[in-house]
Parts: sequence; C-alpha cells; structure tokens
Amino acid sequence: MKLTVVFAGLLGVFLTPAFAQYNINIGASNSGGSGQQTVSVNNAHNVANVDNNNGWDSWHTLWDYNTGFAATRLFSKKACIVHKMNKDVMPSLQDLDTMVKEKKLQDKGPGGPPPKGLMYSINPDKVNNLDEFGNSIASMCRRVPTYMAEEVQGASLFFYSGKCISADILWIVNISFCGETQEN
Repeated sequence: MKLTVVFAGLLGVFLTPAFAQYNINIGASNSGGSGQQTVSVNNAHNVANVDNNNGWDSWHTLWDYNTGFAATRLFSKKACIVHKMNKDVMPSLQDLDTMVKEKKLQDKGPGGPPPKGLMYSINPDKVNNLDEFGNSIASMCRRVPTYMAEEVQGASLFFYSGKCISADILWIVNISFCGETQEN
C-alpha cells in the first residue's frame, strides 16, 4: 500500500510538467510599432494561445492541435478568421512548447532562422456553424462575425492587390490574412 502511494506521488511529479500551461511575455516589435505578445501552451487541452497587445491592432490567436484548425480574432475588424493549420509550416505543440520555454529563459528576441510565411484568402461569407471547429475556437469566436480563410499556395504579398492583415507569431511564423470582412 505504501509503495503504491509513493509511486503515485512520483508519477504525479513527473507528469505534472507534461500537462502544465506555460506562459511567456515577450516584447516584440511589429510593422505597426511595438507591442507585446503573450504565448500560452496548454498541453492538457492540446492548444496554444497567442495574445498580441498593440492597441487597436491587437489580436488573439488560438491553435487547436486536436481539431487542426486555428482562429485569429482581429479586434480592429471585430471579426474572427478560422483556417486549417498548415502542419508543414506551423510548429508542433511540443516544438512550440520548447520554443516558449527557451524564449522565457533567454528572452533575446529574434536570432534564429527567418520566420516561415503563410498567406490566407478570407472568404467574405460568414461562418454559420462554429461547432465544427471545436469548443475552444467556438468559444473564442462566439458572437463575433467569423470567416473562413483558405491558404494561398506559393503566393507573394507583392502580387496581391487587396488589403492584408499580419498576425506574426513571435519569430516563428508570419501569417497574412488578405481580403475583406463585412463591417459591423
């Protein structure tokens, strides 16, 4: 009996970090000036959250590794944009967790390879059923006009004539959402 209690206690000590949520605050400059990003990795729910606080240009991104979808809530547009995660470009949750821990310890800013880029075209039709994207995204985008975006393969911002909004995630990936959303 005593051995079982000791084993359960040791198991808890070793498993707790695997299910923990890590937060990191990183001062990051972006094209609109300076801002701050907060990254939260929640291994228990298999999601990552990134908050970019930069006044009116603030946004919140949620990557749901269970469903394979990501959503970005753009506060200036009062809209949510949902897209499939490109697993060839976006880091795995474990890799992101490692990067977050390294940034937390070092906090040196950019210094590695250049970030990978993704470009998405926003479908102007509103999404009617958020439940298909999972509970996390449905909760984040509820009561906000939500649009689906499709990745544009091999696209260059230099050749796109429409408006694009950037949601650069630290020094890991640069995401551009191009197209229009309906104003409230």
